[in-house]
Amino acid sequence: MKIKSVGIKSIQVPVRIREMNGGLQNSVATVSLQASMPGEYRDSYVLTFTSVLNKYIDDLSVSNFPELLSEVKEGLHAASARVKMSFPYFVEKKAPVSGTRSLMEYECSFTGEVGTDTRFILSVKVPITTLCPCSKEISEQGAHNQRAEVALNVTFKKFIWVEDLIKLIENAASCELWALLKRPDEKYVTERAYNNPMFVEDVVRKVALSALDDPQITWFSASVESFESIHKHSAYAYVDSNEIR
Repeated sequence: MKIKSVGIKSIQVPVRIREMNGGLQNSVATVSLQASMPGEYRDSYVLTFTSVLNKYIDDLSVSNFPELLSEVKEGLHAASARVKMSFPYFVEKKAPVSGTRSLMEYECSFTGEVGTDTRFILSVKVPITTLCPCSKEISEQGAHNQRAEVALNVTFKKFIWVEDLIKLIENAASCELWALLKRPDEKYVTERAYNNPMFVEDVVRKVALSALDDPQITWFSASVESFESIHKHSAYAYVDSNEIR
């Protein structure tokens, strides 16, 4: 019986991710591999893959991930190989008024394929605040707001930083989030969101327009899910650049 592909799922490994400021950030990545294997290959693909992974484990970035992919493909003698690596990424942020420092966590992933369909996708999920324009319009006092999450996936011509995508998304929100706020910061966040009401559709449009304006981004998809504070359901919006160009 011919098996089309083999792989491994959900291996957790310590990695060091290259930061925009030049530093290296320690993280723990969940890695999955899928490879299209020739019938005559008999070596352990687990051993081959982990050997290649260990080579890059101490300094992993958007720039050298394609090299890792190529070595996996060659080491396995595979027609094609696909690797996805997901990891939490932390960015130090200052609270908007007090300047209190805290680490904000973002979920990121590198997904790459070499062979029949060669491409690399950088993905990031960013929590934000949205505030309902309708609620603000019909209410004499206040408006309901909620936490939302934006998921952005991109391919690109040249190097692009995770931090750049995070900032692109946060600029499209009613207000960005911080891990730690003091009273003056809470006042700022509340009033900032109130003065910048956004539906999920508004957020996804702003993200899309910013991505379209970036000359390095060749394709993207973006989604926004709002975890509604006065409804049982979530609100959702999605856009793919292939459908709007």
